[in-house]
This record gives sequence, structure tokens and C-alpha cells, in this order.
Amino acid sequence: MPGTDWRPSASLEVLKKRAELLGQIRSFFARAGVMEVDTPILGECAVTDLNIECVTATVNGATRYLQSSPEYFMKRLLAAGSGPIHYLGKVFRDEEHGRRHRTEFTLLEWYRPGWDEVRLMEEIRQLICALSPSVEVQTVSYGEVFEAVVGVNPHTVELGELQSWARQHCGGDWSGDGRSTLLDLLFSVVVEPRLPEGLVFIHDYPACQAALARLGKNSQGETIARRFELFFNRMELGNGYCELTDAVEQKSRFLADIALRKAAGKKAIAMDERLLAALESGLPDCAGVAIGVDRLLMQLLGVGDIAGVLAFADS
Repeated sequence: MPGTDWRPSASLEVLKKRAELLGQIRSFFARAGVMEVDTPILGECAVTDLNIECVTATVNGATRYLQSSPEYFMKRLLAAGSGPIHYLGKVFRDEEHGRRHRTEFTLLEWYRPGWDEVRLMEEIRQLICALSPSVEVQTVSYGEVFEAVVGVNPHTVELGELQSWARQHCGGDWSGDGRSTLLDLLFSVVVEPRLPEGLVFIHDYPACQAALARLGKNSQGETIARRFELFFNRMELGNGYCELTDAVEQKSRFLADIALRKAAGKKAIAMDERLLAALESGLPDCAGVAIGVDRLLMQLLGVGDIAGVLAFADS
């Protein structure tokens, strides 16, 4: 049964700060000439990512999905010649609820045609520093921080050794899990808690965690994903890429995702053919990032639970 407590989750003072933050973000991008776009919340397709579950709805007898990100729609706009664009609004992810998560949350996502991930990280730094001028900023590669804390090179370590490290740090049996899952587990459980205060950019992710990022080489000649994540006071805040523009490679990754979902016994998700068609028509070289606005506000205000920055955390 629904509860009867009608009052907001966050204080009115925090909600005023939230409104100010949204205004500051929009002003930042208006000054930078990055157009705000309004993309559908309800779509025909979901994402194939193994770790993301979309909320479904039945519309006129057909299954539709509340979008977990505006990414696919935004890339279609980029392919149509939109130029630099940003989105600031609601997105949805099922099976996510906790101190740092809600199924419905606010996302800031933007794309810069002609930019690489290094230039985009600098713009993110400018945005965060405009919101929090005293914040300390550091940049480090995934390989450097992982090896410093865990003691192995994440790009070259054998699967069996990763499974051993997972048992040592997390317990349980990980013999059936692959490199991506184990690296993500060890990073979140072992590395993240040891990150410093302030804003930290982690770049050059393992190739097996490329998602929608291009592949490249690091200074040691190892194949890496041109992807980065940013952490604010050890809380994951955002995920960015030098975006994959090759339709053939994108289809291959979709198929790999679908196979992983099947092996894990998860719901089958069809690939987004319209996104593939947009890539085929010509997505410009670009870099993009998505940042959780609720988490950003938590860090700016020192709030420990996401419910404290939402008007109605549980409706």
C-alpha cells in the first residue's frame, strides 16, 4: 500500500540549491554554445548492456522502454548535423535503489563533435570547478591506480589470477565470471574506497570494458578503451568516451552484449537498428559524457543519502 507521508524528501533549502544547480548548468552550456535538446523518455528500444535493466511500459499493446540514457537519440541528432548538444533531465534504470541510487534520476549528458576525451575532461573540470571552486582535481590512468592498489596490471593479468584476487578480496566463487566483471568488481570494492578526496578522472580503461568507446593504445603499447570515469570524493559521478562511430563494430558489440545477457539468463533485448543506421550514415568524431546530477548535488552539499536531494525520493 502507498504511504501517507506527503512531505518532500529533501528540505526546501536543498531544493532551492537544486534549482540553482540546474540553472548554473544550463547557463554554463548556453555560454559555451552547446544546445539543449529534449529527447523521448519512452522509446521502442532499450540498451543491450548486461548491467543495465530498463523499466518497461505497455503502450497501445506494445512494449516500450523508459530510457536509461538519451545517448541513442542524441547520436541520431549528431548524425543529422546538430553540432554540440546537451541533455538535462530524467532517465530510468530498474533494479537500482539505495543510498546512491534511485530508479528515476536526473542525468546531464553532452557531446562535443571534433573533440577527444582529453579535451572533454578539461571541460568537465571547468564545469565542476565553476560549481565548487576549491575542489582538488587529479587525473590518473586506470592501469596506474589499479596496479598501485591491487598489485597487478589490469591490461595483462590472466583471468585465473583475477578470479583469485576476487576470492581474496570479496569471498565467494568467481570461476564462472569474465575479465570485465572481475575488473569492475575489484575496482569498485578495492580501488574506489582508496581514491583521494576531490575530483578524480580515471582514464584508459581495459579494452574489455570499452562499451561504446573507441579502442586505442596507451604509452606502454597496450590496447585500452578510450573511456574515462570521474569520481567526486570517491563517489562515481560520470562516464565518458571518445565515441565509437563505426556501425559494423557497434553491431558486433551489440551482438556480444546480447550473448552475455543470454548466458546470464537475462531478458533478451533487441539492438537499436536506428542507431546503427545513424552510425552508417555518418556520426561525426566526437566525445561524450553522462553525469549524475543528483550525485553531484550530494557532493556539493555534503549530503550522504540521495533521498536528501530529491523532492520525492519514493513518490
